[in-house]
Amino acid sequence: MYICLEGIDGSGKSTQILLLEEWLNKCGFEVMRVFEPTDSDIGRLIRKMLRDPDATGENFQKTLALLFAADRMVLMDEIEAAEQSGKIVISDRCFYSSIVYQNDPSWLYELNKFVKIPDMVILLDLDVETALKRCDGKDSFENKAFLEKIRERYLELARKNDFFVINANNGINKICEDIKKVISPKIGRCI
Repeated sequence: MYICLEGIDGSGKSTQILLLEEWLNKCGFEVMRVFEPTDSDIGRLIRKMLRDPDATGENFQKTLALLFAADRMVLMDEIEAAEQSGKIVISDRCFYSSIVYQNDPSWLYELNKFVKIPDMVILLDLDVETALKRCDGKDSFENKAFLEKIRERYLELARKNDFFVINANNGINKICEDIKKVISPKIGRCI
């Protein structure tokens, strides 16, 4: 099973992924955590570019989308191998992030047509004011107007797809319990 957690910056994806991994391990599952961008050469370049003040510009965004697609393809073999060995893969973001961060995402579906679609997407929805308080402010994307636009795009994407939307304004433990309630029926054990 391939599970992806999505959400705006500061929504708690990293924290919840660690808690989810711990819980799944206690349930007897082997887990592989992945994240986008990865630690590959491409992923490191993306991280560097995300800190550029011009990172929200349209051409810059298209370049990032292309790099994310390449980075994602590097990750596909790892995800497929983990699944074949019976592991549950938990991802911090997937190609849906590229979809919401682009002004014209239509071309991204074609660009990402070879990547694996997660079996389950959990959107951690958080109000922008709280998200900004949680962010370190180093990325160009961590500003109110931009995050509001991205949050709306995530919610729209969730309505069009079978995403599970979790209220990330709650406390860490409540969010974790809400995620477990969504996943438990899919894995067939451990509530």
